[in-house]
Amino acid sequence: MTSTHAAHTRSGASPAIGALFVLLWSTGFIGAKLGLPYAEPLTFLALRMALVATLLLVVAVVTRAPWPVSRRAWVDVVVAGLLVQCGYLGGVFTAIYHGMHAGVAALIVGLQPLLTAVGAAFFLGERSTRLQWVGLTLGFVGVALVVSNGLASEGVTTTSLALATLALVSITAGTIYQKRYGGAMDFRTGGIIQYTSTGVVLFALAAMTESMHVTWSGPFIFALAWLVLVLSIGAISLLFILIKRGKATAVSSLFYLTPPVTAIMAYLLFGEALTPVALLGMAIAVVGVALVNR
Repeated sequence: MTSTHAAHTRSGASPAIGALFVLLWSTGFIGAKLGLPYAEPLTFLALRMALVATLLLVVAVVTRAPWPVSRRAWVDVVVAGLLVQCGYLGGVFTAIYHGMHAGVAALIVGLQPLLTAVGAAFFLGERSTRLQWVGLTLGFVGVALVVSNGLASEGVTTTSLALATLALVSITAGTIYQKRYGGAMDFRTGGIIQYTSTGVVLFALAAMTESMHVTWSGPFIFALAWLVLVLSIGAISLLFILIKRGKATAVSSLFYLTPPVTAIMAYLLFGEALTPVALLGMAIAVVGVALVNR
């Protein structure tokens, strides 16, 4: 394969990987909605982490995946995992569990691309063009329009707002940290380390704050299996691939597409309304992301 052909292959793969990531990541809110009635959030997530770590361990042993070679590499993998898995997922799930409308949570976390652009400039030396800043702003406006119906709902308390903000800060810091320090991580063994350490922390928090009771119903088992296989293994692996290949700001802009895609899924699966304003917001968010990734 020539170098020119290889470059075209790599550049052509990124949009496809990005589109698949958005599609898979958008199912996270759907999985949370299905599973949270049957288990408390931290207990739900601790079970999820334990299952993912077990599956990845089998894969790593069969494929003889390499492990980190230095203590610093282990620390970097753990820190990135705690930020992306524990802080982000724990914050989102507990905010929704405590009554926050999923659309409001999505809007708050939707600030992530803007924060990442600022953080990437300071910590990664990435510089966004004026056109990219316009795209970032348009993306946020689009997300706000998509979830505008949820802004009037109840559930925005001091607790749920603090939890959603924790999720926002964690996913932003995790994206930047993974880009700067986690580029050499093998997704199999790195995933084992991340999910195991995150699972231990979540289990300890659940033991201190929750009853840890689980109702093993059909919907809960389906939601758990979906989040384990599709989100934790599929979407998270794609996220780290995107972070490794592209700029942190461009990768984070894809999160603007999550609320629109989630809204479409909620319409198809649960009959939730799609207003003209929401459809307009979807179009604006797509334009914003296109400008950032131009």
